[in-house]
Amino acid sequence: MPTSTKKRAKRKKPQKKLVIVESPAKAKTIEKYLGRTYKVMASLGHVRDLPKSKMGVDVDHDYDPHYISIRGKGDVIKELRSEAKKAKQVYLAADPDREGESIAWHLSHILDLDPKDKNRVVFNEITKDAVKDAFKTPRSIDMDLVDAQQARRILDRLVGYSISPLLWKKVKKGLSAGRVQSIALKLIIDRETEIKNFEPEEYWTIDTEFKHKRSKFAASFYGRNVKKQDLPNNEAVQKVLADIDRDGDFDITKVTRKERKRSPQPPFTTSAMQQEANRKLNFRTRKTMMAAQQLYEGINIGKEGSQGLITYMRTDSTRISNIAKHEASSFIHEKYGAEYAATKPIKGKLPEGAQDAHEAIRPTSVYRTPADLKEYLTNDQFKLYSLVWNRFMSSQMTPAVMDTMAVTLEQNGVTFKANGSKMKFDGFLKLYKDGKEKDNLLPDLNEGDTVTLSKTDPAQHFTQPPARYSEANLIKALEENGVGRPSTYAPTLDTIQRRYYVKLTGRRFEPTELGDIVNSIIQDCFPDIVNVGFTAGLEKELDGIEEGHQNWVKVVDDFYKPFLKEVDHAQDTIEKIQIKDEPAGFDCDICGAPMVIKMGRYGKFYACSRFPDCRNTKPIVKEIGVICPKCKQGQVIERKSKKNRIFYGCSRYPDCDFVTWDKPVGRDCPKDGHYLVEKKVKGGLQVVCPNGDYEEEVQK
Repeated sequence: MPTSTKKRAKRKKPQKKLVIVESPAKAKTIEKYLGRTYKVMASLGHVRDLPKSKMGVDVDHDYDPHYISIRGKGDVIKELRSEAKKAKQVYLAADPDREGESIAWHLSHILDLDPKDKNRVVFNEITKDAVKDAFKTPRSIDMDLVDAQQARRILDRLVGYSISPLLWKKVKKGLSAGRVQSIALKLIIDRETEIKNFEPEEYWTIDTEFKHKRSKFAASFYGRNVKKQDLPNNEAVQKVLADIDRDGDFDITKVTRKERKRSPQPPFTTSAMQQEANRKLNFRTRKTMMAAQQLYEGINIGKEGSQGLITYMRTDSTRISNIAKHEASSFIHEKYGAEYAATKPIKGKLPEGAQDAHEAIRPTSVYRTPADLKEYLTNDQFKLYSLVWNRFMSSQMTPAVMDTMAVTLEQNGVTFKANGSKMKFDGFLKLYKDGKEKDNLLPDLNEGDTVTLSKTDPAQHFTQPPARYSEANLIKALEENGVGRPSTYAPTLDTIQRRYYVKLTGRRFEPTELGDIVNSIIQDCFPDIVNVGFTAGLEKELDGIEEGHQNWVKVVDDFYKPFLKEVDHAQDTIEKIQIKDEPAGFDCDICGAPMVIKMGRYGKFYACSRFPDCRNTKPIVKEIGVICPKCKQGQVIERKSKKNRIFYGCSRYPDCDFVTWDKPVGRDCPKDGHYLVEKKVKGGLQVVCPNGDYEEEVQK
């Protein structure tokens, strides 16, 4: 009897739900939370944008943008389309801001999804609970957010692609101009002008030391008869000193004892984090945002796998969720005691124009302490996570309490004052120290006591000009003026440096000659672009589009029509600016023609005056006056790495490969003969041996 073989029907693979995010790190973290029924893929950022080769905006038809697929994204788009066709459902889980909404909208177009469908998922932190909760309540794409981002993009394109060709034609190729970067450049140049025009004024101080029983304490001249008096010159100082009886007693006429509270700072916004990381960690803005992005998207922390460690890092809010407050309070009670836990934590004041769309930047779990995570994080990630964790935890703690004492001393109508303070309760300073918590103790003084004068120290001073902007100060100035938003600060600072409009000198921005020229052209021809009030007003209108109160086409049109007239006028009136080449003082070693100093994309360099017939170029090197300690023939020269960091090498490179990050001083270590170097330390510079066997006193 023939045996019949039954063919088993092929079991159909269950369709998965597709989730699209921006980055592979974020995809990896989220896929672990969602399980096997989901597939998570990364779009690697934007997939569509305006073309680079042309304006890409139809100004005659409601500023209709012509979007194209970004070059190099073909394979990514193809793969996303393929998986979307097979998927049971597609979810778009880009970041929870305008740019993230815009990415989701562009993805819906290339994947033929209906933007009205509920396929948009947003979460403020990448934790299991937050992600799972977000997938319970998907929504449709918020077109107000998309329109706000689209209006910003189109405005920036209209400005950039109108002014930049003008700068290429009138100044030099490769220049650019933009709304926010032009304001940043103007702030830097205005500050430089202030510094150049500053006239120092002389003033004097008289610091003194008094003795009470066995204790000595410091005081300063205040005035006469308890009224404040300035000391403009040495003559005024000598009059005061002449009225003092050095051998006589000084009377304590007033002692004020108070209790002063010092409250913690609120948790970080984006700009506050950038400023603090710049001040405390010496991080550039780009470096801060890169490390923050990694901490947000997820880090593998051993048994727990990949976890998002901080909340979304682009925010202008100091708001904190009730769950996070409760968790922080529990941790503080357990670790430090009830007296350290604030019953009403500090609430930060929102800057003007702040959207308050997301929480402040905080750890996703306070129980993941920096010490616990150190082995899993890079050095930069650990430093930034520690800063975020400490700032958030301290914001939920009680104020520090100081006992203060103000003492007034008088003799012959001459008044001196002394101030002292002592920590009574450290509060949040137990966790978030900033160097201002040192005690300044005074002896136990009371009204009616007398003290004797030990010494006087009159000193001449001059008023100082305002300091140049650091990255931290510039971000603060932009934020205070309502210019830019959390996502724009880092790229703005990066652009003005890449274009060589400014350079960093000792961590401070200094404008270049090129920056001066570009700023003067924009200021003369496009005054609204560098008008802080106008640009801040435009930011508010973009916020109005996001909130559904403004029409994006009208906002763009109101800006572009008067701007176009300014562009046409500038084309006719600006004369071509010739940046003259400076003689280098030596001849070309190839053709014998004089060498000149030219301005390039990365600064100044030597080039042959016969260019393009002779293409000889040389970098401008700075000799430090030290013979190379390795070959004993070449000079040690100052050079710059690709990341603009200064290092020192031999002028005979590549014949001699001597290189060091620290500046050699031209002397050898008396202990082991190794060359000595100069290192920056707290308080100044110190000459040390790299082997650690020898160090000299700090030079202030």
